[in-house]
Amino acid sequence: MNTQATSSPQFYLTAPAACPYLPQEMERKVFTHLVGERAPELNDLLTQGGFRRSQNIAYRPACETCRACISVRILVNEFKPRRTMRRVLADNADLVSREYPAEPSSEQYSLFRHYLDARHQKGGMSDMSVLDYAMMVEDTHVNTKVIEYRVREEGAGLRERPQGELVAVALTDRMGDGLSMVYSFYNPNLSHRSLGTFMILDHIRRARQLGLPHVYLGYWVKGSRKMDYKTKFLPQEHLMPRGWERYDGENPAK
Repeated sequence: MNTQATSSPQFYLTAPAACPYLPQEMERKVFTHLVGERAPELNDLLTQGGFRRSQNIAYRPACETCRACISVRILVNEFKPRRTMRRVLADNADLVSREYPAEPSSEQYSLFRHYLDARHQKGGMSDMSVLDYAMMVEDTHVNTKVIEYRVREEGAGLRERPQGELVAVALTDRMGDGLSMVYSFYNPNLSHRSLGTFMILDHIRRARQLGLPHVYLGYWVKGSRKMDYKTKFLPQEHLMPRGWERYDGENPAK
């Protein structure tokens, strides 16, 4: 019996749908399943090739008339925070971050709902239930961690699991060449903390400590203002038709 076909990933194409980033465009995606013992290896290869993971699915845009979505990864060893980023680090010096297995909690879901209701009321995730959230976290066949960010309690000392206020959460894959930020959310009432920026800076720190050269940020969507923040973490690389190309922020990738 020939098992070659079943041991190789099978790819599928979605039907056209309205693009959530560029209203005038229609999006399509190519996707495959990440299951079994080969899932971590396949996730590494696909992420390096411009795919993103959602639960046990790896996908990437396959739009017919648009190429605005560009995969972005930060060059960890060369990264130096700008003055505004150093200020963000200082503003969040009272936060404690801890890494845990990919297990959901009611506390995480409460923060997740608060974030969605404030920032993404009309998004595709807006109606996610607690069970949907649990699946988003748990349904993984790769090396996935949950990173919690809490306000340090005065006089609490060292604890295995800190009990301060939970203000941000990141769902992160550890790969052979970097950390991939699958999804992150935070308390939208704490805008002065710039928690989205802080979590990326913390992932750069973590990747550097692990000796990993990249932090994958997913897609930068050219023309979408809410994605502009991704190009501020320099230097970085963009996945172009000829492969990964350095981006220095002065000459936008075309």
